[in-house]
Amino acid sequence: MKHFLFKNKYWTVTLSLFSAMILSLLVFSCQSIKGPSAEISRELLGTPVMSEQGLFDYFMSKKPDADRSMVKRLAHYYVTEGKIEGINSDVAFAQMCLETGYLSFGNLVVPEMHNYCGLGAMDAAHPGEYFESEQIGVRAHIQHLQAYATTQDVPLKQKLVDPRYGWVHKVKFAKDIYDLAGVWATDKAYGEKIDAILSKMEMFR
Repeated sequence: MKHFLFKNKYWTVTLSLFSAMILSLLVFSCQSIKGPSAEISRELLGTPVMSEQGLFDYFMSKKPDADRSMVKRLAHYYVTEGKIEGINSDVAFAQMCLETGYLSFGNLVVPEMHNYCGLGAMDAAHPGEYFESEQIGVRAHIQHLQAYATTQDVPLKQKLVDPRYGWVHKVKFAKDIYDLAGVWATDKAYGEKIDAILSKMEMFR
């Protein structure tokens, strides 16, 4: 009887260890099959993959002392406004991070302008465009990207708020973030800088 109990306990332990190994293998296999999260598209008209929460989490990881409520609002506006116009909100949000220094601003553009992409910012005499609210500022940014991304007569879904839209639409074209170098910004590495932000952002999917 003692020998039987010993064997029974032995097999119980063995089966438990075996079950744990099988469970670990199944979890690993599922992760391997699933693979890494889908890469963020670098195209202006690409399909976004980041949620509002993901954008928020990424931003706060870069600037923990930022106004959390404001960042949440901006993440929401970028996702919703981008969806309306068919613009990749992941790219737009990343561009906002670059242009504003994660909402630190400085130089010509100040927070009160609600200008999140440096629209019209050239020099002291032309510090940039002013917008009445955060949402309208984001909408102008999205519309400006739409102006670059569409070569055909693609109408905006919402009322035009970007005062520089006509300077770009059907005149200049950018398919992806790399095409923005030399047309949106003079910096030849402009696309690579946005790409670096998007690569880090992908970790927060």
